[in-house]
Amino acid sequence: MAELTKSLLVELGTEELPPKALDELADAFLAGVREGLGKLGIGFDSEGAKALAAPRRLAVLIPGVAVAQPDQSVERRGPAVNTSIDAEGNPSRALVGFAQSCGVDVSSLEKLQTDKGAWFVFRAVKAGQPTAELVPDVVRDALKALPIPRPMRWGDRDDSFVRPVHWLVMLLGADVVPGSILGLESGRQSRGHRFMHPRNVHLADADSYVDALRNARVLADRHERRARVRSEVARVAAGGEPRLSDDLLNEIANLAEWPVGVACTFETQFLEVPPEALVTTMETNQKFVPVFDAEGKLTEHFVGVANIESKDVAEVRKGYERVIRPRFADAKFFWEEDLKSPLAAQHEVLKSVVYQQALGSLWDKTVRVAELARVIANRVGVDAGMATAAAALAKCDLMTRMVGEFPELQGVMGRYYAQRQGEPVEVSEALDQYYQPRFGGDAIARGKVAQVLAVAERLDTLAGIFAVGMKPSGNKDPFALRRAALGLARTLVEGGLDIDLAAAFTEALELVPEAAFAAGIKPNKDGSVPSLNVGARRAALRDELVGFVFDRLRGYYADQGLGTEWFEAALAARPATLPDFDRRLRAVGAFAGLPAAASLAAANKRVANILRKQEEESGPVSTTVDAAHFESDAEQELAAALESARRDVESSSDYQSSLARLAQLQAPVDRFFDEVLVNADSDAVRFNRLALLAQLRALFGGIADISRLG
Repeated sequence: MAELTKSLLVELGTEELPPKALDELADAFLAGVREGLGKLGIGFDSEGAKALAAPRRLAVLIPGVAVAQPDQSVERRGPAVNTSIDAEGNPSRALVGFAQSCGVDVSSLEKLQTDKGAWFVFRAVKAGQPTAELVPDVVRDALKALPIPRPMRWGDRDDSFVRPVHWLVMLLGADVVPGSILGLESGRQSRGHRFMHPRNVHLADADSYVDALRNARVLADRHERRARVRSEVARVAAGGEPRLSDDLLNEIANLAEWPVGVACTFETQFLEVPPEALVTTMETNQKFVPVFDAEGKLTEHFVGVANIESKDVAEVRKGYERVIRPRFADAKFFWEEDLKSPLAAQHEVLKSVVYQQALGSLWDKTVRVAELARVIANRVGVDAGMATAAAALAKCDLMTRMVGEFPELQGVMGRYYAQRQGEPVEVSEALDQYYQPRFGGDAIARGKVAQVLAVAERLDTLAGIFAVGMKPSGNKDPFALRRAALGLARTLVEGGLDIDLAAAFTEALELVPEAAFAAGIKPNKDGSVPSLNVGARRAALRDELVGFVFDRLRGYYADQGLGTEWFEAALAARPATLPDFDRRLRAVGAFAGLPAAASLAAANKRVANILRKQEEESGPVSTTVDAAHFESDAEQELAAALESARRDVESSSDYQSSLARLAQLQAPVDRFFDEVLVNADSDAVRFNRLALLAQLRALFGGIADISRLG
């Protein structure tokens, strides 16, 4: 009996693919083939499907692929019955034409009864096509959908791809799937390692692919290749601690079909250079792995990963050591030259570098940030002199030779230069730390001076760029303002910096030059330019910026499992500072887990609706309660409970304990709504009951809007 399923292998052989894009291309190729098979109704083993890729090939291996489509039911609706048969029972031309288009006689058509009438229909079962006939189109569509920003052309063909292609394998089990793709005819001949096995590799069937290539010194499975890189690096770095990040590991693995570690060294004189500069050169420029000692200090050892098992490893080692030496020599030269002048000497250079046309130079930005840092430092009890000094030096290392050559070292080199010229530790550390968080998951600055500088820098950036009308739109965020806003928010929250966010943005906007606000004014539809009211513009931007920061916090807290409704409940209290908002939010989360939470949330929602209606009809509701107008024990009980709770929570900043105390109001609140009619006939009684509810709302509202939990 013939097999019902077989493994499908598709391999496209290319010239060396870009290593940073290889994983994305491989995953997209697999996704495209799987999607194509799925659309055609061809079953396959989804769990076992693999994206296989190496520097010179993209491949997918999918087990359990059905050898044919399932049979498909076909149904076509034709003309309406009442218009297709005349009085003598003869079919109309439309009905005859419909039957002919279906390849049958009118008598073979069926009738379909619907709510809108009866219709002639053609029903049939269409046999599924063999999978082998459908695979070429599936592969073509998958290749067209790959994320290739700049496809290449080669030879005299019109085809294009990320790199020129040289061979094509398509196998369904042991059978070749015939087809032509990108000018290549499919077959079963793959190719081995470019140097260690420069011959064709005969593939007996799809399932033997990985083993056959391994025997030809090609590791087609990227996970296996990464594991080999790790083991090779560890093997030759014996006695040291290699630092192999995931990004570097992936890039090295995508550069080599058969990775082989090579132990190398460099002259110890280069260790006088800050280690970050040497490590950056090794990792970024040469794809070498630095080696550290047990104390975490960089050593003169490093590991290169070759794409060949060389017969003369010493020559490979010499090549790696030779290529890294000039880069290290440049770094040493830059380091020594930069040390010849203090960081502050770069102030004049900063004046000549434009930050943004309407916002002035980098020096203008430095002056604004320094003033903000002074104000914020005084507000949070940090040494304002140190904060201002750090702000004055924060951009100076951008003008140094080292950062000019290695831009990723901005901040790091500022710290080293400041240390060498005798700046306080808090100042020198701040020059590096204020960039944090640099990426998602990165920690905020550790030192308080650094935190103040981080806040001041981001306040100025956000205020200035919003003022000139260049706020983010859709996926466009050229100034990384979303990242700046989240960094600002995290620094304030995690650093415990209790500063009024709206006031801080007001101060930042006041330092922005008026020319920036003029640049941000958009012309009217008729081409006229609206008049500029700088004061009103600042106020509008302040509110917009505060909202922008809170929008970034939504995702931050969602990642911590804090619900959206909790966020909205805390935000409704309009907290002035982000640490205060954080405390309220976490208190709401704790309150939501209490047994009384649901009942009190519903009661608060009911209270809010009652009071809103009353305020719409006759204005604000008083919170003054007169015991003389009580008509029931339930009113007296609630009034006493509210007064007791108010005394307990009115001066407390422990929101969690306060909400736990307010949760004790559940019983008197429930009794009040069960036994008391708020809209009493007597105005005095009704207003007194509304005042009780206003007190209840004020007690909870002073912490959060609990009604949003319902």
